[in-house]
Amino acid sequence: QVQLVESGGGLVQAGGSLRLSCAASGRTFSSYSMGWFRQAPGKEREFVAAISANGGSTYYADSVKGRFAISRDNAENTVYLQMNSLKPEDAAVYYCAAAPSRYGSSYSARYDYWGQGTQVTVSS
Repeated sequence: QVQLVESGGGLVQAGGSLRLSCAASGRTFSSYSMGWFRQAPGKEREFVAAISANGGSTYYADSVKGRFAISRDNAENTVYLQMNSLKPEDAAVYYCAAAPSRYGSSYSARYDYWGQGTQVTVSS
């Protein structure tokens, strides 16, 4: 069982930055790949970024490539999402998720555990 708690969301102006954190419980964090997804009002949940269990590989949606960076600290059981050059279309509830796999994935169905989400609002 893995419990995930996101933090770091908030209101930011377009062009600004935010860093999301996701703290995981459990002693097996390093065996899970991690992902970030987001959901805007009236839209389906979409993939943002993922990282392999050992942190050696990262994956990004085209819409955030070059602006967002996912990282993890297995000693601290935490995964991060650094978001730079934010745009109004990045506004959404951001969720972190854990998959029992070494490799990251963009498919939400592969993730067994989800956090409660953190709101990101970007003003234009």
